[in-house]
Amino acid sequence: MRPRPLGLATAAGVVLLASATFYAVMDRSTGSAREGSVSASDLLAKVTSCERISDGLYRTDEEKPATVPVCGAKGAVFWKADMDVDCDGLRTDKCNKDRDPWYQDDTAFHQSDGKPLRADALPYIVVPGSSALWDYTKSGVKGGGVVAVVHGNKVEYAVVGDTGPSRIIGEASYAAAEGLGIDPDPATGGAESGVTYILFTGAESKVSPIESHEAAVELGDRLARKFVGRD
Repeated sequence: MRPRPLGLATAAGVVLLASATFYAVMDRSTGSAREGSVSASDLLAKVTSCERISDGLYRTDEEKPATVPVCGAKGAVFWKADMDVDCDGLRTDKCNKDRDPWYQDDTAFHQSDGKPLRADALPYIVVPGSSALWDYTKSGVKGGGVVAVVHGNKVEYAVVGDTGPSRIIGEASYAAAEGLGIDPDPATGGAESGVTYILFTGAESKVSPIESHEAAVELGDRLARKFVGRD
């Protein structure tokens, strides 16, 4: 991540669309898809209030005032911000220096083969670099840790894949944006607000291998059910 300019249930109502290890659920009442068995509304109901764990507030962009706290909850930390689109990692037709003026060919955390993550294929989020404001490692957040990203009535499971500036928050990969119906263009896309990032913490929160989105969905759904009190 790098500083960017100002960016932008009833049984009858649910259809399972995929295998036991990859969940895609369609709510016929809204026509929207979500990953896993926990709805956006159930997740958001658990993060309505904030017990701030950051020593101050974050900016969503370099030009913006600092307004975003990192909040603590049982089994998770979370924040509500915008979404800038990160295309860092493996060079592809969608993610490269021609498509992304801030492109970098590496990520803080790597695939199991040692290569950088692939932003246009793997949903991942960016956490602020550790600082006096907040040190993510001391809150139980891990590289490769699973994250529920919520936008509108959609839920996307991602992993902690990269780190960024120590005072800016709110960024996720091309694939994460695309999965949530957000314009994934790294130069002009993203969302100005309305994105909630719920990072699950603890020893069992790490996805293995980090590049497996199916593994992230399976683990994320299990931790999300626990988070909302369904297990």
